[in-house]
Amino acid sequence: MSGVQEIERAIRSLPRPEVERLHNWLEDYLEDQLEVSDEFHSKIDRGKREIAEGHVRVHRHDEA
Repeated sequence: MSGVQEIERAIRSLPRPEVERLHNWLEDYLEDQLEVSDEFHSKIDRGKREIAEGHVRVHRHDEA
């Protein structure tokens, strides 16, 4: 039996509040593990420069 199967079996034995607590922890853990690519950082930096230089467009929606 794999580790994941053992974990799945253990989770099934938990009361609902504990499963929800685990769910929240897993979401936080996975979010913390995300890596932001160099390309993404580059786009953020370019956007900041464009804003600082006044190169922005404002989109306005006509109100009905």
